[in-house]
Amino acid sequence: MSQNRKRRPRSVAIILAAAVAMAFAAYAFTASNTVPASSAGDGSGTISGYTITNVAYQLEAANPANIDSVTFTTSAAAGTVRAKVVSGSTTYTSCSGGPTNWTCDFSTNPTVVSADQLRVIAVQ
Repeated sequence: MSQNRKRRPRSVAIILAAAVAMAFAAYAFTASNTVPASSAGDGSGTISGYTITNVAYQLEAANPANIDSVTFTTSAAAGTVRAKVVSGSTTYTSCSGGPTNWTCDFSTNPTVVSADQLRVIAVQ
């Protein structure tokens, strides 16, 4: 029995030493990580519409019964603008110019009679 008592403390000491060594090894691996700085967040902002002013229609030179283009001014700078003048149409014409003065040149010129609204979609 005396031999078992001598071995037991020695085996406990060996197991404890192995556990400590593994803990230091694990710490060494985790301590070497490098993580770059980053940002995260949550927020909200107001979405407000544009006021369209200085609207002017240009008629087609060959047939003044058709609208060739429309020009207008947006109340604030916009990045992308599209427009249509016939409410039943699903086709919007891309506009050029900017950031506040825009020209929309219709590829298929609508007739003056069919034009019943100016609808503008604008985003920053």
